[in-house]
Amino acid sequence: MKTSDFYYDLPKELIAQSPLSDRSASRLMHLSLKDGSIEHRHFTDILDYLKEGDCLVINDTKVIPARLYGHKEDTGAVIEILLLKRKENDIWECLVKPGKKARPGAKISFGDGCLKGEIIDVVEEGNRLIKFTYEGIFEEILDRLGEMPLPPYITMKLEDKNRYQTVYAKHEGSAAAPTAGLHFTKELLKQVKEKGVKIAHVTLHVGLGTFRPVKVEDVTEHHMHSEFYVVEPEQAELINQTKKNGGRVISVGTTSCRTLESASGEDGTLKAGSGWTDIFIYPGYHFKMIDGLITNFHLPESTLLMLVSALAGKERIMHAYEEAVKEKYRFFSFGDAMFIE
Repeated sequence: MKTSDFYYDLPKELIAQSPLSDRSASRLMHLSLKDGSIEHRHFTDILDYLKEGDCLVINDTKVIPARLYGHKEDTGAVIEILLLKRKENDIWECLVKPGKKARPGAKISFGDGCLKGEIIDVVEEGNRLIKFTYEGIFEEILDRLGEMPLPPYITMKLEDKNRYQTVYAKHEGSAAAPTAGLHFTKELLKQVKEKGVKIAHVTLHVGLGTFRPVKVEDVTEHHMHSEFYVVEPEQAELINQTKKNGGRVISVGTTSCRTLESASGEDGTLKAGSGWTDIFIYPGYHFKMIDGLITNFHLPESTLLMLVSALAGKERIMHAYEEAVKEKYRFFSFGDAMFIE
């Protein structure tokens, strides 16, 4: 299986640069697992496809304003950093630009000096470990100084940073949003519940590896980045009960999907707990837990395109994407949605 098998041609103008003013006003492509048929609808029509007894699984991670601009204390050179993972209390693994100037021992000042950082080590892929010092609460300082780390293909500035958060975002720790969830409003979630559909929460803190291109031609040689996940006992019980009762488990987004598949045993039972996952789902994978997936349209040759191809079949997905380009759907993080069931 080659990475190039997952290439498709996407006109630049179809990459959504900003979110719609109404979250749920996006379009929805419905792709049937039974016969591969495609329907073009609106996102609020998701209610027509969900059934009483189903369980919708959402990822309640919250994006932190992880992009910071500072300057080196000795030379005044501008440094841009992106917080990737908290290693311990005030030590974070970061992406630093320009990297050449960011050697261990370098000190960086942010804002009016209320936040300072010292590079203490260089780790895998050239990332840096930075120890931060500050007065007060780190999250509050970050909220004041940081910017939302939008994906590289979005070039417009985001006016309202809440639009890169889901309405149910709760646990801080992501460097990127679980974007399939951006389509839901509180009102729409209320209507989902009124239909007799349960809503379960899992947490997976999305890393920037989500956007990392697959650089090997043989798909099986690609190594996934690891991300931290949590499945609470009562949520695992809710999801397992749905399965026992003959209901469907519908994942909102690839991050919820990867969490469910990582935490499920071969017997199809979801286990509560937390840990790191580097699960890589590509065609040939046998799904243990999910029955359906709500997702956005993904980058050519990406691991996420491979994941949806594993669920629906590569030929069907590539045909659906051709159709989406023809029908001028909006692509990627702020784009339209697809429901595979």
